[in-house]
Amino acid sequence: MNVIYSFFSSVVPFSWADYKFMINALLAVMLIAPLMGILGTMAVNNKMAFFSDALGHSAFTGIALGVVLGIHNQLISLLAFGVFLALVITRVKNKGNASSDTVISVFSSTCVAVGLLVLSYGGGFSKYSSYLVGDVLSVSPDEIIGLLITLIVVVGVWCVIYNKLLIISVNRELAASRGIKTSLYENLFVVLVAVVVMISIKWVGILLINSLLILPAASARNVAKNSRQYLALSVLISFVCSISGLISSFYFDTSAGATIVTISAAVFFITYIFRKK
Repeated sequence: MNVIYSFFSSVVPFSWADYKFMINALLAVMLIAPLMGILGTMAVNNKMAFFSDALGHSAFTGIALGVVLGIHNQLISLLAFGVFLALVITRVKNKGNASSDTVISVFSSTCVAVGLLVLSYGGGFSKYSSYLVGDVLSVSPDEIIGLLITLIVVVGVWCVIYNKLLIISVNRELAASRGIKTSLYENLFVVLVAVVVMISIKWVGILLINSLLILPAASARNVAKNSRQYLALSVLISFVCSISGLISSFYFDTSAGATIVTISAAVFFITYIFRKK
């Protein structure tokens, strides 16, 4: 990492490059942004905005589960509960008679309530409140390596399942008639979303994670002419908004996550107006 720090401080002619925590944060958002851009396309296609929001809210329950079970590494309990909840919601949604938004809302509200109930016991919630807005400036070099591994794995899996997911998102019955195991690929997708959301929660925040996943893909969908453009533009918009938001937050002394999401929202409205015209 010292080589990277030296490179940025000597090559980049801006004051933020002199701070190691800013370089760490920049590397982190450069790895998180493609993840959000990739997965967001299929989340928007399948109208799963509420689903990713429910996963974000369930972080409180994942943390609470770790506290109850004595798990010191909160990421383990977050990942375990996030993957479990994603699979449960998908199964109930596909097998039950209730509408998707109803099922997701029930699980989301329940997870928030249970998590807050456990974490607030004895007035101890304050030490977990940082998860609400996140802090990408606190990312460590070891966590950056973890994000890099996650990006490599997700991109590898995505290359294998993308075409099948695309067919499923267009017509589930058609996909099944072609021999595609729809439930298997849907479960793989929701597991990927759960892993990325739970890993990113600490730095993006529970209140903002859904916006960062959905806004770049929604913006790309406004202007893309085909699925290839849609995927490429989503990653590009997520990448540009994340980097510009982080650097802007340094100069304006604002929350990095909130600044990134605000810029992403501005891009969405611009593309929306462009589409209308």
